[in-house]
This record gives sequence, structure tokens and C-alpha cells, in this order.
Amino acid sequence: MFLVDDILLSPIKFPLFVFKKIYEKAEEELTDKDKITSQLRELYLLVEAGKITEAEFNQKEAELLDQLEAIEEYEEGTSEEELEGAEGEEDVRSD
Repeated sequence: MFLVDDILLSPIKFPLFVFKKIYEKAEEELTDKDKITSQLRELYLLVEAGKITEAEFNQKEAELLDQLEAIEEYEEGTSEEELEGAEGEEDVRSD
């Protein structure tokens, strides 16, 4: 019986699986602090070498720092949601 259910539901399950993997990869790329910090290091090297102007440096640095701040806010929000979810599960279990 479960085999028949799996066969019938596979057209629904497969696209959901694909979308979930795409979402996970996009989230991973958007929240990659190491990538942004390496871009910041490279930016500092470029300005020290005189390959970019101080104005360009300030603009790009502000953008990268904003991205880092957004990632930290996102991670804080995600961790708070996980904590709230865990508390909700404990409340349900205790009932």
C-alpha cells in the first residue's frame, strides 16, 4: 500500500524536494559570511595598493558591511524562531 502511495505522490514530492534544495542553496549563498569578509579583505588591499579611490572604497565597504549586518539579523531571527518552535513543542508535549 505504501508503495502505491509513493508512486502516486511522486509527481508532487519530487518538485517539492527540488524547490527545497534550491532554497537551501540560495540561503547558504546569501548568508555566507566568509565570502563577504574575504571581499572586505580584498577591498582593503585594493585601496592600500591605490587601485581604487577612497570614495569607491567607502561605497563598496558600506555595501559589504550592510550585507554582513543583514546576515546577522537574519541569523538572529532564525535562531529566535527555532527557540520559539522548540518551546512550543515542549508545551505540546507537557499537555
